[in-house]
Amino acid sequence: MRIVFFGTPEFAVAPLTSLLESEHEVLTVVTQPDRQSGRGRKMHACPVKEVAQKSGIRVLQPETVSDKDFINELIALDPAVIVVVAYGQILPSDIIHLPEAGCVNIHASLLPRHRGASPINRAIIDGDEKTGITTMLMDEGMDTGPVLLQEEIEINSDDTAGMLSAKLSRLGSRLILKTLEELEKGSVQPVPQSGEISYAPVMKKTDGLIDWTKSAADLMNFIRGMNPWPGAYTFLEGERIRILGVKTLDRAGKAGTVENVSKDELVVGAGKGSISILELQPSGKKAMDVRSLLQGKKLEKGMKFNTL
Repeated sequence: MRIVFFGTPEFAVAPLTSLLESEHEVLTVVTQPDRQSGRGRKMHACPVKEVAQKSGIRVLQPETVSDKDFINELIALDPAVIVVVAYGQILPSDIIHLPEAGCVNIHASLLPRHRGASPINRAIIDGDEKTGITTMLMDEGMDTGPVLLQEEIEINSDDTAGMLSAKLSRLGSRLILKTLEELEKGSVQPVPQSGEISYAPVMKKTDGLIDWTKSAADLMNFIRGMNPWPGAYTFLEGERIRILGVKTLDRAGKAGTVENVSKDELVVGAGKGSISILELQPSGKKAMDVRSLLQGKKLEKGMKFNTL
């Protein structure tokens, strides 16, 4: 099939690569404009653009997808299908209804659960035992289009959002090929979404602030779901600290209060139970295990982690 591919982050790289290596023809790749990032605020291309350029595929980077000149370029390309993976802008109806086979979206959840921009984070934070990939025909709503194919995977107890994202990206790369094959054969029919609807809005940095009144189990899920972005954080004596890894303990404690300190253990109370902090990152420093932190910083029982 003649394909135009819309995508931006690392999550979209595996699906794009699988299409480039298939018998399908990727006509062009559409991605977000280069953005400033890092301490030097230098302009950087997104992962999808880098892969497309290495493959010799033309890249389009419109500031807005509703631009008439951009839409005219898509019309001239005459794609049979548009594949969309975490692109980052809402497509107008002029684009959604342009290709004969429609716009096929790869979404990282079992829709209609976790519609929105952060389904992977939300699945872990909510303590879901499974998630998956949905391929669907896009409509004008937010992840409301009819389902083409779904495939589920288990969420392991130690999965972070980053780890689960990599697994789902690989799954999406396989499922999109199967979806396009069945669309070509006419052997798949779009089915309206059914089941409980939930939402996963875009994450902000401030969403990572830890609420120590949550149970130990909820705190562990929250910290896993915020790793690597936007990062779970708290404050200790005015210093901002990212918490990267913990384990739960079945012992009582006061929420946010240091309950035990040894040379290689830091136990903090939760709303129910306690957690042992395994890995963390003080402000301005690299990530480290708790033993390394305790070698250079004196912490005592009764000290308080807080929100400011």
